[in-house]
Amino acid sequence: MYRFLLTPRWWGINLFSVLAIPVCLFMGSWQLSRFEARVESHEEQQRTVSRAEHAKPEPLSRLLPVDAVTSGRTAEVTGRYDTSRPLLVPDRSLEGRRGFYVLSLLRTHAGTGGHGKALPVVRGWLPGDADPSRVPRTPRGEVRVTGALQASETQGTPGVRAEGGLPKGQLGMISAAALVNVVPYDVHDAWITVQHIPADSKLKPVPPVRPDNTGLDIKAFQNLGYTAEWFVFAGFVVFMWFRLFRRDAELAKDAALGIIPGPQEQDPEGASGQSRSPASTA
Repeated sequence: MYRFLLTPRWWGINLFSVLAIPVCLFMGSWQLSRFEARVESHEEQQRTVSRAEHAKPEPLSRLLPVDAVTSGRTAEVTGRYDTSRPLLVPDRSLEGRRGFYVLSLLRTHAGTGGHGKALPVVRGWLPGDADPSRVPRTPRGEVRVTGALQASETQGTPGVRAEGGLPKGQLGMISAAALVNVVPYDVHDAWITVQHIPADSKLKPVPPVRPDNTGLDIKAFQNLGYTAEWFVFAGFVVFMWFRLFRRDAELAKDAALGIIPGPQEQDPEGASGQSRSPASTA
C-alpha cells in the first residue's frame, strides 16, 4: 500500500523534510539561546548596578575597555576639567521630563606626567532646553571623580542628522567618535556619570544605562519571537508531510479496493484528454 513512498516525488518530499526540520530546530534553539543570554546579561547588569551603590570605587584603568561586565561599575579617576570647552547633550529625558546633560572633559594623568586621554564626565542633568548660562561652574584644579562607567553611545539625540547638526558646544551622543572633531586631544571610548551630587546643586544625577544589545529590550523579545517562528516552521513541515502521506495513502487504499483506478489501470488515451465512452467499447 505504501509503495508510493518509493516514487521520485516522495523521495523529494522526504529529503526536503529530513533537511528542513533539523535546520528549523537548530535556528529556533539558537534564537532561544540568544534570548537566554540577554536575560542573563540583564540580571548581571541589575546585580552590577545594585553592587555599584555600595561598592568601593575602582581605578578607571582596571575597568577598561567597557563591556557588559564592567558597564555600570563605579570608576575613580583623577585629573583636571577642561573648563574652556563646556559641552551640553540636549534632548535627554530623566523621570519623564525633557532636559539635557552637562558634560565636561576630564584631562587625566598619563603616568609619570603630562596629560593622558580625556574622559567624558556627565556631571548631571538639568530640565528644559540646553542653556549654558544655567550650568553650574565647572570645578577647577585637581579633582578626583567617581561615577558609573558607561560604554560610548552608538545612538544619540534624535533628529540631529535631519536638522543638519547641533549648535556649537552641543553633542548628539557621548562617544569618542563624536568628540574627535571637537577637541584636539584623544578621548576615552567610554564615559562616567556622577552619582553623588551635593544636595545644594541644581544638577540631578543621571542613572547608568545598559550597554547596547544587552538586557530585556525590544531585540531580546524579537529573539523570542523568532524562536517561536522557527519551531512553528518545523511543526508545519511535519504537519504537511503527514497530510500528504495520509492523502496518498488513502488514494492507494482506494485503488487497492478498486474504488478508483490504479496508476497502471488508467487509459493511456485519458492522459491526452480523451476518454472512452461506453459506446466506443461495445
